[in-house]
Amino acid sequence: MAGQTKYDEIIKKLKSLSNLEAVAGMARFGINPENTYGVSIPNLRRMAKEIGKDHTLTQKLWASGIHEAKILAGMIDESERVTGKQMEDWVKDFDSWDVCDQVCMNLFEKTGFAYKKAGEWSKRDEEFVKRAGFVMMARLAVSDKEAEDERFSKFFPLIKRESTDNRNFVKKAVNWALRQIGKRNINLKRAAIKTAEEIQKIDSKSAKWIAADALKELKGKRLTLKNE
Repeated sequence: MAGQTKYDEIIKKLKSLSNLEAVAGMARFGINPENTYGVSIPNLRRMAKEIGKDHTLTQKLWASGIHEAKILAGMIDESERVTGKQMEDWVKDFDSWDVCDQVCMNLFEKTGFAYKKAGEWSKRDEEFVKRAGFVMMARLAVSDKEAEDERFSKFFPLIKRESTDNRNFVKKAVNWALRQIGKRNINLKRAAIKTAEEIQKIDSKSAKWIAADALKELKGKRLTLKNE
């Protein structure tokens, strides 16, 4: 009963923070307005801090189908208790780029399945599942400071393969992954530039955009390493 009371209080709080103007604005940026209250990310972060970690509660929040409740679920779940099955169940429910990105960033990248799922999801057809794969690559490139280069170099063929996907939320994530991996260190930067140059030769509008945007950033920035 205590768990149900806590859940009810959270839903009530989300409704009290609802902003119809924000929902309309979110829709203009490609966020699904269905079951959405328009609660800002800073407000959700504050709520998450107040609630604390609670794996059981996250399942109820996710099952609610409410846009902000799903983002909140990713913020308060316990990464060490997340299973591969849960990740598969949740990723199938992604219907907006912000839910996808927030859950990957706040939860999925911290699990022991992160690299495996990044590779697997990049091969899937569903738009936001595929996006999740590349978001994971981008996020791991930033957050996993101790990872060997090999873990990321394995992603380059996947990035090249999916560079022809014209869907906006996929191609932007592919580009993001390529740029973030290339910014890790000088060796990965060289490999990322080589991959981008190969992608640039593909007869595809999205591939040419991905390559041009990545090369502009990677060639325009010098990485200064401590051992230089």
